[in-house]
Amino acid sequence: MAARRGGAFALVALCMFELALRGAGAGEPLVPAMFVLGDSTVDVGNNNFLPGCSADCRANYPRYGVDYTSHEPTGRFSNGYNLADHIARFLGFAESPPAYGSLPPEGIIRQMRSGINFASGGSGLQDLTGKALCGQVHSMSDQLDRFASVVQMMGNCSYDLVSRSLVFISVGSNDLFEYAGSNATSCPNRNDTGFLQGLVASYRIYLQALYATGARKFSIVSPSLVGCCPLQRFAGWLKDDLDGYYCFGTANNLSRQLYRMLLSMLQDLSVGLAGMNYSICDSAAMADSVFNSTVSSPNNMSRSTGCSTLTYVCYCVGIVFLTVSFLADVLDTGCCGGSGLLGPAKCDMSATLCPNRAAYLFWDGFHPTETASAVAALALFADPGRYVHPINITRLAAL
Repeated sequence: MAARRGGAFALVALCMFELALRGAGAGEPLVPAMFVLGDSTVDVGNNNFLPGCSADCRANYPRYGVDYTSHEPTGRFSNGYNLADHIARFLGFAESPPAYGSLPPEGIIRQMRSGINFASGGSGLQDLTGKALCGQVHSMSDQLDRFASVVQMMGNCSYDLVSRSLVFISVGSNDLFEYAGSNATSCPNRNDTGFLQGLVASYRIYLQALYATGARKFSIVSPSLVGCCPLQRFAGWLKDDLDGYYCFGTANNLSRQLYRMLLSMLQDLSVGLAGMNYSICDSAAMADSVFNSTVSSPNNMSRSTGCSTLTYVCYCVGIVFLTVSFLADVLDTGCCGGSGLLGPAKCDMSATLCPNRAAYLFWDGFHPTETASAVAALALFADPGRYVHPINITRLAAL
């Protein structure tokens, strides 16, 4: 019952926050448009339109979307809304902007006025990331090329729109998955620092290119503790590499290191690019807060020994103060199919669903539930500095 109360409390607080935003902004979005780039954490269906993309990297079949407004799969790797949707809702939009692939050519420029989602599940900072598993994805280079091409088609009118809009990026997890799962991590002289430096260098190039199109407001989500995804727990067990959370230790260490390197890069880059403003979320630290509360026993991985709580105080444009708690009863197993330390499982039409999605941190073997994404979005939007630096999205949007 504690998990049910926690899930309900988090959702009530989120509703209060959203209502306060509506009152403060008189119904107008806080930015004219939102542009989304990244991977499956924010993809809203672009992979549906890639004929060479495998089923493992698409989410256009049941049971995905079971809690979405239409109760149908949309291409979101979630039971309902994903992180991009929740951020968009806090900004004042109905949900994430539509997938680029879903738009007819004649409607693309018109849609740019309120935003487009370019994200592709399975993609990463490196061009080859995701290709072996997925077959076909839109790499970050591909996404940036599409964005820049549309901005160019808009002509001189694009700068004012793009400079005042939010560019929201969530990418990097798949690069870490592939590196941690490769034979490279078993080499005693492997160069983790060199690998991460390569990712950061690519990120820097993408941000510079986005800046050249006129973008000035960047919200960056660093990878979470990717080793704690249910399927990564299983991978860590196979490699005899489990940390104190019974997660894949190497993968989690890479996540923590990458955040620090991204933060340093952003601090340096913003000095040299006039007018650039950014907000970066330390997703690894946020996950630490959740897993530090309750550590699962390796002999009982299907259910945590108690409730995990993520609590922080946030504010709503100077009007409402909220204390939000997210209580998750199950941290180590996917709600759909039951992926976890005991092995992989498919989230498909035949999969068994958990009865209370709000009590689960993970929806499938890799992705958070709608509730978990909502609470993470609230932190991105209004955190006073515990996880989000140097400013949150509320303040970024107001610049």
